[in-house]
This record gives sequence, structure tokens and C-alpha cells, in this order.
Amino acid sequence: MSLTPSLRRLAAVALAGAVGAAGLAAVAAAPASAAACSDVDFVFARGSGELPGLGIVGTPFASALKGDLPGKSVSSYAVNYAADLGQTSAGPGATDMSNHVKSVAASCPGTSFVLGGYSQGASVTDIAIGIRTLLGTGGTIPTNLAPRVKAVVVYGNPLRLYGQTINSASSLYGPKAKEFCNTGDPVCANGVDITAHLTYATNGTVPQGAQFAAARING
Repeated sequence: MSLTPSLRRLAAVALAGAVGAAGLAAVAAAPASAAACSDVDFVFARGSGELPGLGIVGTPFASALKGDLPGKSVSSYAVNYAADLGQTSAGPGATDMSNHVKSVAASCPGTSFVLGGYSQGASVTDIAIGIRTLLGTGGTIPTNLAPRVKAVVVYGNPLRLYGQTINSASSLYGPKAKEFCNTGDPVCANGVDITAHLTYATNGTVPQGAQFAAARING
């Protein structure tokens, strides 16, 4: 399958980003496992080229979310997908994300969910909540489970390159979504600063996203 110019651009940025994030990704390589029937299950898809696990953004987000929800048990699940540099794995990732949510929801009726993703992982999240993208198709979370998804938080979402956000594209999830896109980020802001795409873990937006999710849960 030949890629459109926008997708080729995303792939090029992903390659550069994978090289730049290699050291951080190695630290966050171990997949997180979800505890049985936690109060909150955090489900996150890493970015292109990152090693399996929650990744450079999802790992500190999980820690921050736990800290913002004292008295609640918080589990985490790293979406199992290739996160390939060719930008072709978002659909299968969405299927894994939605299957995980459906499985936990069926086994644990009291569990709420926080969904999120970084870079291609944001596209995984988009597809899983029913938004059409140019990065493939995959399984979606049934609409009857939407009330149990308390927050959706994404970083460097490629959807913005096509003039959309989760808020504009989804009446179901838009009101509970928070998106972070750094100025100059080539993946979401049509910029040319690759560094802008790699600094979400360190620029304060991770704790902001976790606080947003915690407020949605507590509210």
C-alpha cells in the first residue's frame, strides 16, 4: 500500500522520534499488567518505534494518575500492537484496546476506564472510540460502555493534521477528552520541530493530563 504524503511525513517523523526516544523507551519497556477489578483501569497505546509497554508518556502518566487518586486502586494496560514506523498498526492496536476494555468491563462491572495514547497511539485511541482516520480501521468500544470511559487523554494526535480533534469528531467522547499538541510538533501541529514531539513526558503536560482524568473520575 502506498502512503499519502501526510502518512509518509508521519513515518519519517516517527523514525526520527524513535531514534531520539530510544533511551527513554528502554526504561519504559516492561508492559504493565492490569490488576483484577481495580477501581480505574488506565489503557494506553505507546508511540511509533517505542518498545512494548506504556512508553515514554504512558509510564509517567500511570504514576501520576495513581497519585491523583488516593484511596482508589488503579491498574494499567499497555496496548499490545506493533507501533510500527510505517504507520500501519493503529487499526490492530485499536482492536486490542477495545477488546481489553470489553473484557475488563464484562468481568469487573465497577471498573472505570481512562484511555490514552501518544503519536500513533493517539490514532489507536481515535479508532477505538469510533473516529475515522487515515491510519486504518479496527475494533471499536461498544457505545454502551462509553459511560464507563471517564476520560480520554492523547498526546501528539495525527488527527489534527486533517483539521479534526476528538472534541470535534466525537460527540460521545469529545466532552471527556483532553488533547495535548506542542507548538511545532510535526505530527499534530504541521510543524518542523521533532523535539516538540518528544517532550510531552517532560514539559508538564503529563501531570496536567492525569489531573484532568482524575477530576473526571472523581466528578
